[in-house]
Amino acid sequence: MPWLGLGTYKVKEENEVKQAVKTALELGYRSIDTAALYQNEESVGKAMKESGIPREEIFLTTKVWNTDQGYEETLRAFEESRKKLDVDYIDLYLIHWPVKEKFPETWRALEKLYRDGWVRAIGVSNFLIHHLEDLKAVSEMKPMVNQVEFHPLLTQKELLSYCRNEGIQLEAWSPLMRGNQLDHPTLVELAAKYQKTPAQIILRWDLQHQVVTIPKSVRPERIAENADIFDFELAPEDMEKIDQMNQDHRFGQHPDRFRFD
Repeated sequence: MPWLGLGTYKVKEENEVKQAVKTALELGYRSIDTAALYQNEESVGKAMKESGIPREEIFLTTKVWNTDQGYEETLRAFEESRKKLDVDYIDLYLIHWPVKEKFPETWRALEKLYRDGWVRAIGVSNFLIHHLEDLKAVSEMKPMVNQVEFHPLLTQKELLSYCRNEGIQLEAWSPLMRGNQLDHPTLVELAAKYQKTPAQIILRWDLQHQVVTIPKSVRPERIAENADIFDFELAPEDMEKIDQMNQDHRFGQHPDRFRFD
């Protein structure tokens, strides 16, 4: 699984999606993240084919939406996503949110898809520690990935530590805080020190915490900028400065208070 990928949340317009995905692949990205909810799986699939990059070189993630959860429902939803993406397999299939009454059966369907070879890896999204503990009690396999909101204002240290101990890879959505607080004095100071942008500082911070990151952008220059993070390293004291920005602040919804209807 690549450490850096392209997120496609809230990008529905076909040409915009296709151009963003093709630009990312041309620039060397090899991980694309989508979901049934995003309503852009068909466009993502077309862009992958039109890019000319061999399928086996692209790490493709999609997710089952809340209203499609349940055992049989998830199997049907997966097949629908696979057909829209026009691929023979999915690299990573995630439960999008922990719908309390449904996610154990949803997970059982993911285990079947994994065993049958339709997916290369299975995981969850927006699961807190107690959700992961509940799942562990009724499942045969652990999630391989937990994709959550993670950024300098929401460092989720306990969850990160738990996932490391359990062998679950943490992945960050909205790593750039939806464009908020990029002018934070700490980020501006470090950007000047390392001659990088605040966004690049954050994404590098993700990587040094061993967190996979999938920033979303449709602008070619931003897609390129977000990938230019492998030629420098943040000093330990600077990692700590960013850690200290934490306010337990979410820009998305809280998993325990999400409305699933």
